[in-house]
This record gives sequence, structure tokens and C-alpha cells, in this order.
Amino acid sequence: MLTNKLLSTNKLTYVVKEDIHEVKLRDYLKYTENLSSRFLKSSGLSGKISVNDKVARLNHRINSNDKIEIDMKSNEHQNIEPEKMDLDVIYEDIDLIVINKSPGIVVHPTKGYPFGTLSNGVSYYFKERNEKCIVRLVSRLDMDTSGLIIIAKNQFAHMALARDMQSKDLQSKDVNCKTFEKSYMAVVHGNMKNKSGTIDLPIGKPNEEGAKREVWEEGQRSITHYEVIDSFKNGDLLKLILETGRTHQIRVHLSHIGHPIYGDSLYGESESHYIERQALHAYKLIIPHPRTGDELILEAQLPDDIVKLISKLKDESEI
Repeated sequence: MLTNKLLSTNKLTYVVKEDIHEVKLRDYLKYTENLSSRFLKSSGLSGKISVNDKVARLNHRINSNDKIEIDMKSNEHQNIEPEKMDLDVIYEDIDLIVINKSPGIVVHPTKGYPFGTLSNGVSYYFKERNEKCIVRLVSRLDMDTSGLIIIAKNQFAHMALARDMQSKDLQSKDVNCKTFEKSYMAVVHGNMKNKSGTIDLPIGKPNEEGAKREVWEEGQRSITHYEVIDSFKNGDLLKLILETGRTHQIRVHLSHIGHPIYGDSLYGESESHYIERQALHAYKLIIPHPRTGDELILEAQLPDDIVKLISKLKDESEI
């Protein structure tokens, strides 16, 4: 287990558990501390792993009470142009940063959007603080979906968070993988038949052209849990929890069951008189801290355009 839960060092420190005798360093770190093979290989080849203050190879044999340290310092570079941007930072420490993304912002540079992305802004943020980090996205959101996005500051944090997010997606029973929960708020057309429930329908992309997904028998299993938070004459405000993380999952599921999200031009229709984008917001994260395993609960309030939409629907309900 980690000996120090203070998030102030670029080193991971482990003390080998009792009853360990002549076990390969690689096997201990992989199977006991749940570190990925890729992370271990990278750290081992660069001489960043030491046992009892001496650099060690991954086939080194360890014993009870040995001290293992992994140096996470790096001087990495990334082809993302830093751009000054106002960022709404919800949480930050030495391992990760969580940002509340505004609608209308692409997360990562593409051919169509080489600049002005969230990653450009985060790159500038790191540079201004002299942090030798590259942008490692753990989660992503569509351009017109607002809310919480996780960015790892080092290879270890990215490995651990991606592992725990994937284990959730695969419904893993691995006791080493902690809770990872993403919750959204959405305003949908019509009123749900049931006040809470689960949509368990496979999603795929039968047509390779275009961005649109659909419920498809040959697609991947996709599970969305929902709860009605408020109801209006012409719609519902839903809280949604993703059990799996498919592209456009919430939008596809809600549209398929006849309750498209307000303003969703891809799976519903444009409705600029209500809102200029899909009324979908990633409002809450429950994640295990990559280093300590402690549960982090982070929230971001509904943005103004969704609040205004709700107000309009409430006014219509009173007519």
C-alpha cells in the first residue's frame, strides 16, 4: 500500500507487504498494486523504479518490507499549441485536474478544430504554472455537451483512472478497482412513463460515414440509468448515470425511446427558441483518487442556458 497519502510528491512509494519472499518486482507491482504493464515497462526502461533506494530492473526479486519508489517526473512534449483561456477548475492536485467545460468547446484539437480547444487552454494553464505536464484526457464530452472533464497530469494517474473507468464499463468484479460514476442532467421532450428506470440497449454505428450512432443489435451493450428530477407539461428534467460509456450513449438511448434531448440537432431537432445546443450537462463525478484510492465527489452546477430552458418549460406548464 502507499505509505504517504499527501499529494505533494512526484514519487509513488510502496512498502512490500508481509509474507512476500523472492517475488519478481514486475509481478508484485502488477498483481498486488494493480499497475499496468505499459506503465511498468515505461518506468522500468527509463530507470525510474528503485528498491531500497537503488535503481532496480523489473525482474528484481523483492521481499517483505522492501521499499519501492517510482519517480513520476518527466519532461514530455505534446503538439498542442498553448492558448490562454478562462478555465473553470473544479478540483486540482499533483495528479489530476477536473474542469467544468463550457458548451461549444471542442475537447481536443482536430483537423476541423486545430485551435481554441479545451486542450489548448489546459496546455497554456500548465505552461503558466511551470508544470511539466502534457494533456492526458481521461474523459471526453461532445462539443455541445457541458460539464466535468478529467485530465491526468502524469502517466500513473492516467493509467489508474482509465483502468478504474474501464473496469466500471466492463462491470468488473476486480476488488482492486474502485467506484467510478459519471452522472448527467438532461432536459428531454415529453414525460417519461416511469419516474426511474434503466435503458439497456446495444449501440453501434451501422453506417461508417457520419457521426451518428443508433441502437443496433450488433452494437456494444450500453446501459443508462435515469431518474426524473422534475416534470413539466412539455418535458422532464432527468438525472442519468452511465454504467457504460459509449459515444453519444445518452443521446442515442433517449432519442430511441421517444424522448430526445432538447436542442439535439443530431438525434432530435434544432430548437434555438429554447436552447442553442443539446441540453446535456455532465454535472457529477464520483471517482477514486489514483494515488490514495480515496473517493472524490465533484459537482458542477447547471449552466445558464439549461437553467433558462427549464424556466421556459415551467412557464409553459402554467399556461
